[in-house]
Amino acid sequence: MELLRVVFRQYRWPFLIVMALSLLSAALGIGLIAFINQRLIETPDISLSVLPEFLGLLLLLMAVTLGSQLALTTLGHHFVFRLRSEFIKRLMDTHVERVEQLGNAALLAGLTSDVRNITIAFVRLPELVQGIILTFGSAAYLAWLSPKMLGVTAIWVAVTIYGGYVLVARVYKHLAQLREIEDQLYNDYQTVIEGRKELALNRERAERVYEDTYIPHANDYRSHIIRADTYHLSAVNWSNIMMLGVIGLVFWMANSLGWSDTNVAATFSLTLLFLRTPMLSAVGALPTLLTAQVAFNKLNKFHLAPYDAAFPRSKEPVRWQTLEMRDVVFQYGDNTFSVGPLNLKIERGELLFLIGGNGSGKSTMAMLLTGLYQPVSGAIYLDGQKIDASNQDDYRKLFSAVFTDVWLFDRLLGPQGEQANPELVATWLERLQMSHKLELDNGTILNLKLSKGQKKRVALLLALAEERDIILLDEWAADQDPHFRREFYQTLLPLMQQMGKTIFAISHDDHYFIHADRLLEMRQGQLSELTGHDRDNASRDAVARTGN
Repeated sequence: MELLRVVFRQYRWPFLIVMALSLLSAALGIGLIAFINQRLIETPDISLSVLPEFLGLLLLLMAVTLGSQLALTTLGHHFVFRLRSEFIKRLMDTHVERVEQLGNAALLAGLTSDVRNITIAFVRLPELVQGIILTFGSAAYLAWLSPKMLGVTAIWVAVTIYGGYVLVARVYKHLAQLREIEDQLYNDYQTVIEGRKELALNRERAERVYEDTYIPHANDYRSHIIRADTYHLSAVNWSNIMMLGVIGLVFWMANSLGWSDTNVAATFSLTLLFLRTPMLSAVGALPTLLTAQVAFNKLNKFHLAPYDAAFPRSKEPVRWQTLEMRDVVFQYGDNTFSVGPLNLKIERGELLFLIGGNGSGKSTMAMLLTGLYQPVSGAIYLDGQKIDASNQDDYRKLFSAVFTDVWLFDRLLGPQGEQANPELVATWLERLQMSHKLELDNGTILNLKLSKGQKKRVALLLALAEERDIILLDEWAADQDPHFRREFYQTLLPLMQQMGKTIFAISHDDHYFIHADRLLEMRQGQLSELTGHDRDNASRDAVARTGN
């Protein structure tokens, strides 16, 4: 399996040591059976030393078996830790548009269900390894006792294993389908949680979501999990009964066919009984390993960025003067909407407003400008230097942003990831009228249960604390009260400009368009600048005329 090959590549020597311990455990188990056969069955030893020797072997077997299982389990948890950590880092390094294509539900399912299933598999893996090693080791010992009886027994066990394999293959099929259904269920959970207010208001919509969306997915999940469990239990019972049946077959071969004496038959039976639990455990552990392989394959299908342990090191920001978009075109993957070609030249220290109707491409324009979306053609130039993969991280470090779907972090960071300037933070806490609301402890915000407008203010504080050259604000004032909205446009934006900031603000507040150095408009994916009479007439109706 690919999953085990990956473990072996990453932890070769620990894996080999664990396998050596497992082999030693198997050898001790077979040795204990041989001890019972030679000292207690064939020629009973009546000396007092036999019991201490037997107990010593038993304790040694227990210690080595436990040690090998713990070592393998620990190795598995190290691998899962590494897998989860690498997945998170790859997710951070993946282009934003790719992450948006995958969707929150699929990614959350990967980080929870898939990683959990891989963890469970490694917890059960020792049972599978022990069962396989003991089976082959015991087969070698039984071959030494009676090759003919082993041949028949091996055929019986092979039929047992094949029957179990056929049943387990059906388990795997249903587990693979279950994993796809889990993505749909996670999406349903997200709908119920994030749409809770709307669903509480409209019970008919809630009924439709429940009856037409969730219930069919839940029914599919229930159907496949029942079938998977049915085949799994059938596999376990098949193996259990067949292993009991082989004991009767052994005594029949010994007594009726005369292939061996009763002592050899008893040893065969003892060995098969000894193998019964490890073999059944191995059969029971196999579905978890198959589930883990399904999960591992699912994680690989995300096609995230390659793993790189390092984060880009911060450099001193360049003293740029002009930022230019030249014939930049962006195409969404489903080909439903495209933006561009966009041409725009921004001078350092400018205050630009971008207006446009819903769906006109404003947010896409902002994502392109910040380097979060990659254009399909055209490029961005900083002081005449083209921005590409080699310098993209340095380019992004020019920007701080507050997006409409704002996410608050609880730590205030300054330039180069250092602690934010306390004086700057205190000043802007007052200006944003949040001094009475936020409690700070050494640069950490202790309370983030805020209204949407207050969250936007904290997000702006976080952006300003980073002390980057360009601030992008996506409809920042939309959630502010009228008084503070006026304060934002008439006081805060000029103060930011005085700090040397270049500000790119997406806005619908037509009353304040006069404060912008330049007024830009997006219409059906095309960008233009409003000047003269067009700018004078830009009003609330002007946004409506832009269309979608």
